[in-house]
Amino acid sequence: MKLARQVSFLARIATLCAAVVWITAAFAGQTAGSVGQAPARTPAGGTPPLATYTVLYNASGDPNPGFLTGVVQGRDGNFYGGSYQGGTNNLGSIYKITPAGAPTVIYSLTAADGNPQCNPSVEVLGTDGNFYGACSYKSDGYIFKVTPSGTFTHLHDFTGADGMEPFLEFQGSNGNFYGGCQGGGSGGEGTVFKITPTGTLTTIYSFAGGDPIYEPTGLVQSSNGDFYGVGYQGDGTQGGVFKLTAAGVLTPLHDFEGGASDGTNPSGFALGTDGNFYGATEMGGVNNEGTIYKITPAGTFTLLHSFNVTTDEGEYPSAPLTQGSDGNFYSTAVNCDVFGCGLPENIFEITPRGAYTSLASFNVTNGEFPFAGVTQDTSGIFYSVTDQGGTNGQGVFYSLNNNLSAFASLVGTSGKEGAKVGILGQGFSNASVVKFDGVQATTVMRTGATFLSATIPAGALSGSVTVTTGATTLTSNKKFSVTPTISGFSPPSGPVGTPVTITGTGLLQATKVTFNHVVATTFTVNSDTQVTATVPTGATTGKIAVTTTGGTATGATNFTVN
Repeated sequence: MKLARQVSFLARIATLCAAVVWITAAFAGQTAGSVGQAPARTPAGGTPPLATYTVLYNASGDPNPGFLTGVVQGRDGNFYGGSYQGGTNNLGSIYKITPAGAPTVIYSLTAADGNPQCNPSVEVLGTDGNFYGACSYKSDGYIFKVTPSGTFTHLHDFTGADGMEPFLEFQGSNGNFYGGCQGGGSGGEGTVFKITPTGTLTTIYSFAGGDPIYEPTGLVQSSNGDFYGVGYQGDGTQGGVFKLTAAGVLTPLHDFEGGASDGTNPSGFALGTDGNFYGATEMGGVNNEGTIYKITPAGTFTLLHSFNVTTDEGEYPSAPLTQGSDGNFYSTAVNCDVFGCGLPENIFEITPRGAYTSLASFNVTNGEFPFAGVTQDTSGIFYSVTDQGGTNGQGVFYSLNNNLSAFASLVGTSGKEGAKVGILGQGFSNASVVKFDGVQATTVMRTGATFLSATIPAGALSGSVTVTTGATTLTSNKKFSVTPTISGFSPPSGPVGTPVTITGTGLLQATKVTFNHVVATTFTVNSDTQVTATVPTGATTGKIAVTTTGGTATGATNFTVN
């Protein structure tokens, strides 16, 4: 079981109990800031603090949320999250909370949903406008769906044989959700799975003792469809980074061995806009207080930062990393090690090159145990929760303003021409214009001022999506990939040197054509719907594939090489 989850769960069960003695001792002599504001590091020269931290809501429990898990931005501009206590039954809740900090419990968990604790975590906004998440502590856990109005549905209950302690990470372009289990499965050491919106689960890979990596605790998907993630443990190692194909082929990319140049027990993991992966380790590094690192898809590892509690105002990072709209990464240092949890804890920023800045510190009265990391709202402001602390000791909902610009957030980052793409933002109107890398969408449907959906137009290009409303243009913080398709080709057969016309959609940005995996040395992009390629030397009978900047499309039938 992952250390941070162990410590968090034990703290939750005890509600600080004996641990409060240790935490109090660690806190003794430190100055507490006001409940509403946290200290922020001031740059040299006496300029104002880099970021402003504000407590917006102090969780109070029954009938309100109590002991909070992370939040996700919804279509209506509000945030949705879970709590493992509170609600009308004091068994936990799913809640909505405004950016100003006004909460509404939309569903109160019952004994059937998890007793004594479910620990519900709302993790993904689906393309259907509903929220999907996981319960980690109800027998072996389950995946759930909840509507914005509070209809709560169990999608899949884990049995141990198919996994336990589940987490959900993202929704793929095929509409399925992807995540993992930190334990269980046929190998007993966790799984990676996909699950449909109606609850059909398929295990992609089961980890086992003896594997170089196991106990997965993070998962992202690259543009080519492969999965990348981290495992908390491994055979003879302190965890590692892995690649996993959709067919279930596992490839270790890096084994953590500890020490000054590495790290131990990886945790937060994110795909950067540069195509590289960024993560944290809870321990290891120069001071054995945790690290931040970068790793390429090929496995080249770079240590970016080793934590030093004296200068960094935090240590032992275990929360997810979030890439902000400025390209830098944001997260929290939770300060939980094998001896327990305590202060100092903080929110930090780190650039892709490793320049580190502490932005705000926690002091119990303004929050404690920030396991959730941070979520960036389309206003540019970060929001999140702490597990505990605050005036009632049951966690806080807070904002962190680092003076970043507003942006558009995509609900799904890839799709075929003709598909609809959800876009979160603000200030939208019926006159809002959406463009896919400069190509205007002809159909736009708006729901309020904070959400609209646009149909991917013919000729759309992979790249940034913009929404222009009057004089304001919001740009997506992630690139959108227009997925190519192949509908047919002519002629159906021929010798080497035959020109073949390939038809489909999304072909304007074609970069490669292959005949049964042999690259065509000559091809021409005729239009968005047509590419002409010459059958290359060495080609054999098999499938034709076209690769664009948005992905790869493969024909349904074989081309026969005479």
